Amino acid sequence: MPNAVVTTGPAPHNAVMELLRIAPVADELAERFVAAGHRLYLVGGSVRDALLGRLGAREDGGDLDFSTDAHPGAVQRILAGWADAVWDTGIAFGTVGAARRGVRCEITTFRADAYDRIGRHPQVVFGDSLEEDLARRDFTVNAMAVELPVGGLPVRDPDAASGSSSPGGRLIDPYGGVAALAARVLDTPATPQESFADDPLRMLRAARFASQLGFTVAPRVIAAMADMAPQLARITSERVAAELSKLVCAAHPRHGIELLVDTGLADVVLPELPAMRLEIDEHAQHKDVYQHSLVVLEQAVAREGPDGPDLVLRLAALLHDVGKPATRRVEPDGRVSFHHHEVVGAKLVRKRLRELRCSRQVVEDVATLVFLHLRFHGYGTGAWTDAAVRRYVADAGPLLPRLHRLVRSDCTTRNRRRAAALQRSYDDLEARIERLAVEEDLARVRPDLDGNEIMELLGVAPGPVVGRAWRHLKELRVERGPLTREEAEAELLRWARAEGVAPPA
Repeated sequence: MPNAVVTTGPAPHNAVMELLRIAPVADELAERFVAAGHRLYLVGGSVRDALLGRLGAREDGGDLDFSTDAHPGAVQRILAGWADAVWDTGIAFGTVGAARRGVRCEITTFRADAYDRIGRHPQVVFGDSLEEDLARRDFTVNAMAVELPVGGLPVRDPDAASGSSSPGGRLIDPYGGVAALAARVLDTPATPQESFADDPLRMLRAARFASQLGFTVAPRVIAAMADMAPQLARITSERVAAELSKLVCAAHPRHGIELLVDTGLADVVLPELPAMRLEIDEHAQHKDVYQHSLVVLEQAVAREGPDGPDLVLRLAALLHDVGKPATRRVEPDGRVSFHHHEVVGAKLVRKRLRELRCSRQVVEDVATLVFLHLRFHGYGTGAWTDAAVRRYVADAGPLLPRLHRLVRSDCTTRNRRRAAALQRSYDDLEARIERLAVEEDLARVRPDLDGNEIMELLGVAPGPVVGRAWRHLKELRVERGPLTREEAEAELLRWARAEGVAPPA
């Protein structure tokens, strides 16, 4: 076990003080642990992000993780009377959760776990030292700790003579985390083979952190990921999906995606991605579909709205051409075609995202965008009627702003004239949509008669007939625009006669 490296320079100290200014409950909590004769350390992502100066970008909203020599029962007693809420859902793994003034804390007893390397759950063994606890963490940049409290109270040093103490606030870095941060490198405290055998999900986390932080992954870690990729099959779909979502929504998603594909991890968790390599895009002969999709993703990220990372848009951009490998054909004139790849792609997206246990809304939204992304390319012929524009809007529904961004991002040609022409064509489509929206309230395309009016005119009770009539009138509304009351009633009665529905005399 390496000796603990204690860093006391001004940069780490200032970073830690800023963290505690934002979350003063850490020092409050530490005072209670010290008073009870225990040690408390701030660990994990909050320490890393404080040193990186990115506390405001934390995805967990400012939650804090702690390590302690106190066992869970003692932790619960210390929290009593201080925390606003306490939960013990992780107590079997040595973790007690608490909330204080809106800050969520997780306090975990030092651990020296052993993994069976069949599942991902450890056989929980409580450890005796902080350094042993830090050794079992995923990456060196996450294997640092701050000794608490910082506010001036002494912390008992169990390795020193009886009764001696040291001031809190030391940065404890036994595995070179500060140096790794400075070099912007992801490496593991133990060998990557040991680390990934214990928990294969860490291979995905390496790609995710590369995306979030823009770090380079150490060569030995990349080699281990490539060798051990099949072990990801041990991880549940839900955990895989959570890591993929964080990766895709990170600041540099392309970094992580390329790492997944290059190491073979994507073959296990998202095989449709590597399948797109070398499939030549007929719209851009100099690019393969995989590289084209990465560029579309980057361009979609650049077009995101003010609400920040958009998982649905990013997944749709990454997977919009996923149907091309299955539909690739060489035509008699030598050109490559991918007819109906948007239809095949939407089916593949639904299947894959459902297997990853993504939410139903995410699955349907991404599949709908993939299905619709190619429709615009028929607009440039000048043949679109107002009815076609209405149908484009109606089919997109609330996804229309995302569809605008996706279609514009799908232009990756290096021909400047063609790129400019495509953007002008889409400008024109958006202008027509705006004009029709003002004239016809396209955001609320509904039949000109509602269900109650349909039932009254046809003399029928609620049931399938009403639904079929409603859908018929909606189709007319899309095709012809708003109808007068008389026109709508006449069309309904005409439909009823054709369907064998006899309205009242």
